[in-house]
Amino acid sequence: MNQGEPKQNEQESQQAPEAAGVPVEPVIAPETAAASSLEQKLADAEAKAAEMHDAFLRAKADAENTRRRAQEDIARAHKFAIESFAEAMVPVKDSLEMALKLETPSIDALKEGVEMTLKQLASAFEKNRLHEINPQAGEKLDPMKHQAISMVPADQEANTVVIVLQKGYMIAERLLRPALVTVSQ
Repeated sequence: MNQGEPKQNEQESQQAPEAAGVPVEPVIAPETAAASSLEQKLADAEAKAAEMHDAFLRAKADAENTRRRAQEDIARAHKFAIESFAEAMVPVKDSLEMALKLETPSIDALKEGVEMTLKQLASAFEKNRLHEINPQAGEKLDPMKHQAISMVPADQEANTVVIVLQKGYMIAERLLRPALVTVSQ
């Protein structure tokens, strides 16, 4: 038995430490730990990329919707741009039609009706920012607002308005029609 005893001690020393009551953590090879860390990072990066792609698609759709709505608004504005002016012109037309319905109009009644209609028209122009360009005699020619039709000899300084042949009009700050004038030489 003496000889058997050393073998038994050898076997006990070769047994796993957990059998002896000592907790042991499993040993992971360094390559396996690095691979697991890389897989986790890859999964995180893929999730972040998917999230960013979704956010991009949402932003793109939102921009497209905004662009489409803006185009619809512009189309509606073009279609109904004249609406307020038309609303202001309808009473003028009504007044002219009523004047034509009179059985026996007198010259004074016609004149009064035309004056009232002209006031309605002027009010419609003012409401819609349509302003007259009516230069006065002696005023300097403004090529941005006046169109010289002819030049006549006059006692005035050269390039000044002598006669207004036709009034001009502006819408807000934009020239609609220049005033037609005769200017001095």
